[in-house]
Amino acid sequence: MAVTLEEAPWLGWILVKALMRFAFMVANNLVAISSYICYVIILQPLRLLDSKRFWYIEGIMYKWLLGMVASWGWYAGYTVMEWGDDIKAVSQDEAVMLVNHQATGDVCTLMMCLQDKGLVVAQMMWLMDHIFKYTNFGIVSLIHGDFFIRQGKSHRDQQLLLLKKHLEKNYRSRDRKWIVLFPEGGFLRKRRETSQAFAKKNNLPFLTHVTLPRIGATNIILSALAARQENGSPAGGDAKELGSKSKGLQWIIDTTIAYPKAEPIDIQTWILGYRKPTITHVHYRIFPIKDVPLETDGLADWLYQRFIEKEELLSHFYETGAFPPPKGHKEAVSREMTLSNMWIFLIQSFAFLSGYMWYNIIQYFYHCLF
Repeated sequence: MAVTLEEAPWLGWILVKALMRFAFMVANNLVAISSYICYVIILQPLRLLDSKRFWYIEGIMYKWLLGMVASWGWYAGYTVMEWGDDIKAVSQDEAVMLVNHQATGDVCTLMMCLQDKGLVVAQMMWLMDHIFKYTNFGIVSLIHGDFFIRQGKSHRDQQLLLLKKHLEKNYRSRDRKWIVLFPEGGFLRKRRETSQAFAKKNNLPFLTHVTLPRIGATNIILSALAARQENGSPAGGDAKELGSKSKGLQWIIDTTIAYPKAEPIDIQTWILGYRKPTITHVHYRIFPIKDVPLETDGLADWLYQRFIEKEELLSHFYETGAFPPPKGHKEAVSREMTLSNMWIFLIQSFAFLSGYMWYNIIQYFYHCLF
């Protein structure tokens, strides 16, 4: 489509702004990720002496890094409106977030909306596609202990076994509290047709706005981390604390992300900021783990029901621009999520000052040695 004379200055500004944002993002990554790695290396003696304190400090730096990513969208006008249950109430308990997956921007949205939930981000473990291992943030996620899962039937059994071992080795030893999981196993646009064919073959509901979830990873997580009562049922929610041991997983947070006009944001948009300011809507519903069946068939039915409800939530949102009210209420209440500009300034300043400091330290030792 031809560009008119009136549109040319605006498009020129969009291009210049995108280039400036990209340059800042590259610089931000170079100083922040490099500094994070240097701090982790220099703190290795603390890891041997006091592992819990080491992972606490690492988690704080990890949260700051994710806060920087969140700030890229924040200053482009990409904000978040939250609906449903207030998840701050369970921010100190162990929980699993089950999130629908539409685009790469889903991850950025979660990085933003969880920043004001205490230490959740610092103590969080992500399950993400293995391709993210090879991105600029891959080294950070490897150090932090996130899990990269390879998709496909040929890898499924092996990946689930690796996930189980990863949880046993890293989850509680690094004092993790929350796990973020995308049970659909891929983006909506890539999995919708396959999911609908599977639903038709197995007499399951025909879904348009979400796909049927895969059960394997959720099953492994609940089996490995949910504490059980003496009768074998999961202990959680309002269950009594199990002595001095970890209470295990307490909650499942059913999280539904909705974009206006069903047009998701991708990571390129988040970085370059060429899309007009957009409010992404996130709906939470909290379930006590004791109400979730742990046997495979029961868990599968339970998960399918959650995604059927997601379909209904999203259908209502796309029709009305709002999520429906909870049962027993006349209207839904939304909460605007905000980031502190001063906090963003401080963590960015720390990143660039740290980068400058480490550059001079490395340069000094290089000249001493060579």
